Amino acid sequence: MIAALLFFVALWYLGSVLLPFLVGGAVAYFLDPVADRLERWGLSRALATLVISVAAFVLLVLIVLALIPVLMQQLTSLINAAPTLVSEFQAFLITRFPELSDNTSVMRTTLDQIAQAIQARGATLAQGLVSSVFGVMGWLIFIVVVPVVAFYLLMDWDKLVARVDDLLPRDHAPVVRKLAQEIDRALAGFVRGQVSVCLTLGAYYAAGLMMAGLQFGLVIGAIAGAMTVIPYIGALVGGALAIGFAFYQFWGDWMAIGIVAAVFGFGQFMEGNVLTPRLVGKSVGLHPVWLMFALSLFGGLFGIAGMLVAVPISAAVGVLMRFAIGQYQDSLLYRGHSDPSQDKGQG
Repeated sequence: MIAALLFFVALWYLGSVLLPFLVGGAVAYFLDPVADRLERWGLSRALATLVISVAAFVLLVLIVLALIPVLMQQLTSLINAAPTLVSEFQAFLITRFPELSDNTSVMRTTLDQIAQAIQARGATLAQGLVSSVFGVMGWLIFIVVVPVVAFYLLMDWDKLVARVDDLLPRDHAPVVRKLAQEIDRALAGFVRGQVSVCLTLGAYYAAGLMMAGLQFGLVIGAIAGAMTVIPYIGALVGGALAIGFAFYQFWGDWMAIGIVAAVFGFGQFMEGNVLTPRLVGKSVGLHPVWLMFALSLFGGLFGIAGMLVAVPISAAVGVLMRFAIGQYQDSLLYRGHSDPSQDKGQG
């Protein structure tokens, strides 16, 4: 409890400073199984870490050069085109609902306000998507510190775990190890698995929607893939965006609309029946409501750094709560001093 209290105090006052170290630690934790696999193939830990770092750097450069410019261009175009899209949607509604032509109607006024708000704040929103993440410490510090922290933590990960294990009280070490293993399984099942699902679905949605001819398909695919990390919300938001833009762009061309819907529907089928069961598993122990509450709570209290630690903390709290409930049910406070067999006979 003292360690947890100190951690939350540090997160409250030093969240912006801790952010690159938390990201570096998350990257190291995510890549540790890959380094272990390379070690089993005969590589040393240092060489395995170097291979992973070079591969990650090459992949990052390819993503930055190939995808980021297109993604930002489509995002900017989408925000700039939003007032026109709202106006055309307004004209579409007026054609089918003539009563909306009255300038004093509530819906007409609301649509006008939405168009003006998007036009006024769209550019700020586009810039804020990037600057809000890195603006606290600056691009340079973040880009330099995160890879360095991830590299050294990944290289010494097993040594750090062994050192922590040596410091455990000997009488309680088996219980602590058991709880740590359960927390690790929960995190491995959710974080590593869910990130893999998000990347796979994001790439599929972006490619499928762009091949279907949907405008801003790359942006919509990226949003749908990224929001898959939040159960149910990603499916609802991604599906609404994809099919909504399909209705706007292909109105009357039901074949094209059906193709877009089929792309998203097949993605949801693969997520629910193939990707999530295989990559995430069903024994994660993170209920969707508990996960959304943790993300909202820690994000509201500690900002981006809080959202980064929300999943590990929620997984740890879940494991500890299940352990505490099990201890309670084995205690005399729950079972009492009466013989359960006698209670059943009397019942």
